[in-house]
Amino acid sequence: MRVGVTGSSGLIGSALAAALHERGDEVVRFVRPDSPDTDDRIIRWDPDLHFIDEGDLARVEHFDAVVNLAGVGIGDDRWSPSRKRDIRSSRINATALMVEALLTMSRKPAIVASGSAVGVYGSCDDDLLDESSFPGDDFLAEVCLEWEQATLPLEEAGIAVAHLRTGIVMSTRGGALKRQLPLFRAGLGGRLSNGRQWLSPISLHDEVRAILWILDQGLKGPINLVSPMPVRNKDFTKTLGQALHRPALLWVPAKALKIVLGKELTTGAVLASQRVIPMALLKSGFHFDNPGPLSILRAALRSDE
Repeated sequence: MRVGVTGSSGLIGSALAAALHERGDEVVRFVRPDSPDTDDRIIRWDPDLHFIDEGDLARVEHFDAVVNLAGVGIGDDRWSPSRKRDIRSSRINATALMVEALLTMSRKPAIVASGSAVGVYGSCDDDLLDESSFPGDDFLAEVCLEWEQATLPLEEAGIAVAHLRTGIVMSTRGGALKRQLPLFRAGLGGRLSNGRQWLSPISLHDEVRAILWILDQGLKGPINLVSPMPVRNKDFTKTLGQALHRPALLWVPAKALKIVLGKELTTGAVLASQRVIPMALLKSGFHFDNPGPLSILRAALRSDE
């Protein structure tokens, strides 16, 4: 299977590309025009400039599937007005350009798995959320909805589109866990605010397995990529301390988080409560290798050994 991957240098994209290679699929990566990569299996593009190399597209000829993971990190920096523009444009512009390019191909892919996030639901306290739940109305929810809607021309062309509503991907190589580990390893970790907010994590291992499953099964529509066992922040931090054999008794007040990270990032992402379950994956027969928090953390830590 020939699979196009945008965002292939990111945490999920690089792991996905490796898994595709390992099982014998051909991976075509979308890269920046100034990329030093000389591999023939690339497509040079710049979504900000609405540029894509027509020669690269012609050489590739077709895709059997495409996975769209392009986008700057949500929690990598304060949500200044310019950062919020980057979060939105890096997703919407890339998706729109990808859609436009795929529709010009004489042979269209059978399926496109396009990025989204559980942020689409907003912060919902203790509500149990699945793919049928209503979207939220905050910044992240609006970005996720626009991100998903950018693929509508593909669906209208008869291409199956899966929206990858990803939760918190746990890996020591990036994301939230990488930022937390130094403090927890020093015995200085603990809950955030009152710790009652729900997290919906997934191991990087299961994230990649789920995307491969979606491609192979031809699943479409919104699909929550989270483990079947959401967890409160206070219980997650306790479990992380247990996995590291360190105490996790401290806590970080919401006021301190807002000073360091900014009010909007803190309330909109860091302290958001999202109790999400992967109903679509479970109904499709997908089995999680790391279903619970301790298993997820142990899998992440093993990959760092």
